[in-house]
Amino acid sequence: MSKPNLLLIPGLLCDRRLWQAQVEGLRHSAECTVADVSGADSIAALAAAAVAKMPPGPFAVAGLSMGGYVALEVARQAAARVKGLALLDTTARPDSEQATADRRRMMKLAETDFERVVNALLPRLLAPAHMRDAKLVAVVKAMAKDTGVEAYRRQQEAIIGRVDSRPHLGKIACPTLVLCGKEDALTPVALHEEMANAIPGARLVVAPQCGHLSPLEQPQVVTMNLVHWLSGIAR
Repeated sequence: MSKPNLLLIPGLLCDRRLWQAQVEGLRHSAECTVADVSGADSIAALAAAAVAKMPPGPFAVAGLSMGGYVALEVARQAAARVKGLALLDTTARPDSEQATADRRRMMKLAETDFERVVNALLPRLLAPAHMRDAKLVAVVKAMAKDTGVEAYRRQQEAIIGRVDSRPHLGKIACPTLVLCGKEDALTPVALHEEMANAIPGARLVVAPQCGHLSPLEQPQVVTMNLVHWLSGIAR
């Protein structure tokens, strides 16, 4: 039996390194493609570009944070092809006025001091215990630096302009995994309970000792749950 195709979508200021452990851990379970989320300033355009990279036929999609917004849009744009959805450390809600104002402020600061923006974001991305993990912090900083200011601005515009996905959740008809870190400060557990309750048959997993970047902070928990989810799609 051939392995399912899996589209992995990183979040804000992240790239394929976010999913490195999963790409390796899933090599017997899926053919992985990691999306590039640096090239457009709307969720719809990022989703279309990601879908265009996939081989023909059905596929599963997993996204983290901004990647989750893109994954929800992929599930709408390619509904007939998407056979599984995994939403990690994300939300179905639109941006709040306060969040948008905060993003605009950070975008302004990024023009003159991008490093300060990244350093301010770190404690919101990682659980307190993981802030002391120099190797992990270095990976997050390297991804941000390589993404750069221009792509960061585009990504923030896309996030600000995202739609409210809550009205669409009840229509999702494929096996769905909703997973988040117990200590996720950006998209807390309650937002994941909201999604899991609204999506028919969705499975909710809360990863212990984990902040917003679950694939990096709890790679084994994430990989194991993706394997379980993919086996459900295969059935």
